[in-house]
Amino acid sequence: MKRIYMAMAALLVAGASFAQTDSSKPNSDTTVNRVDTIKAGNFIIIKKRRDNAGSGTSTDVTIERKPWKPTKVSTNWWIVDLGFANVNDKTNYAGTEAQNFLRSVGPGGKPGKDDLKLRANKSSNVNIWVIMQRVNLAKGYLNLKYGLGLEMFNFRYENSIRYNKNPNYIYKDSIAFSKNKLYAGYATVPLMLNINTSPGRKKGLSLSAGVSAGYLIGSHTKEVSSQRGKEKTKGDLGLEKFRLAYVGELGIGPIRLFGSYSLTKLHENGLEQYPYSLGIRFSNW
Repeated sequence: MKRIYMAMAALLVAGASFAQTDSSKPNSDTTVNRVDTIKAGNFIIIKKRRDNAGSGTSTDVTIERKPWKPTKVSTNWWIVDLGFANVNDKTNYAGTEAQNFLRSVGPGGKPGKDDLKLRANKSSNVNIWVIMQRVNLAKGYLNLKYGLGLEMFNFRYENSIRYNKNPNYIYKDSIAFSKNKLYAGYATVPLMLNINTSPGRKKGLSLSAGVSAGYLIGSHTKEVSSQRGKEKTKGDLGLEKFRLAYVGELGIGPIRLFGSYSLTKLHENGLEQYPYSLGIRFSNW
């Protein structure tokens, strides 16, 4: 709206300055004396003044949109992702490694595959990208995208399992939890190739695909029960420190969707669970 006001103001000023007529100089031919251009935002205003024999001076005004030129590097700050998370569980629960990591403590018994199921509608992935940059490789149609941010996963368990640290293992508690979650946060750098079918416009289709590398900077569990209230366990819970994942983004007009699939396991030992997520991205491009 601001750009439209600027274009209208420039047009009024130009019209006032070129509306004068001059019939004191006869001329047998119609000639173009001067062409002026004024740039206002994304618009170019072109004014042509003509001296017409016997009829004075007239001015023609046209408004054109400036052709879009991609910048070499563009920057986007504070991008936010909101999505759902889950895990692809490839664990061999009958194997020695899983049996050593899943233990029987007290009357709860040893947890199994069903005990480690997630509440899909409650498990979430929230990402905050402090900075994201796009490098033009081919007239805005092909771009390189990279950034830096924080990936945060909240895995909500259906059942009353608990993480023990020093040593690391998982066991099943004897009481019921009203809330039971595992949090994992990663400092992450994504790198993607981007294809944009309509450079310079918010309409059209864009597709990005690549990989991301992250490092675990925080993890904890939280259990809530009527018997014990709220309990938290922070620190080393046996999670993998480094995370490598496939990442992608789909843009349909102004709507942005994101997805990720981890190539590394969530846990260092015992379980072979690969987190994935899907959601909406709030971004300018």
